[in-house]
Amino acid sequence: IKNPNILVGDYTYYDDFDNPENFEKNVLYHFDFIGDKLIIGKFCSIASDVKFIMNGGNHRTDWLTNYPFPIFQNGWEIAMPEEWPHKGDTIINNDVWLGYNATIMPGVKVGDGAIIAANSVVTKDVPAYAVVGGNPATIIRKRFDEETISKLLEVRWWDWNIEKITANLQIICSGDIAALNDL
Repeated sequence: IKNPNILVGDYTYYDDFDNPENFEKNVLYHFDFIGDKLIIGKFCSIASDVKFIMNGGNHRTDWLTNYPFPIFQNGWEIAMPEEWPHKGDTIINNDVWLGYNATIMPGVKVGDGAIIAANSVVTKDVPAYAVVGGNPATIIRKRFDEETISKLLEVRWWDWNIEKITANLQIICSGDIAALNDL
């Protein structure tokens, strides 16, 4: 990743049918003059064709026109507002699975452990350990009960050093929250 406004955590991977180097091509409307960031946590699984629409994809809805004249220059930049519509940084937290062809809209924050179903369009923040799907994406279910989610968010296994993660893989790769509590 070459863009300094795209930050990706350790062990996160992007699966692309053609070439994993295509990842940055799927971060759309990410213009330098806006300065927004795409921040992706550790241990995320990003399927092929997942797209991130950044703040440069926003149009002014308070103008008489929707057309973004200023970005095309040629004297049209005179209409450039002091601030372009900006919904904030797009943040994908840790241990998130983004399904095939999902689209994440600008400024969305996806909580730890969430799952985004294939072909979903995520327009609003997603809570930790929620499974969302559809267009627009809505919560289908929580992956775990609230007590388990709280414990997982407290333990934050993704912040452990890799030796501790490796030593405890059988617990992490199980549904045994009691065993995780014993660590």
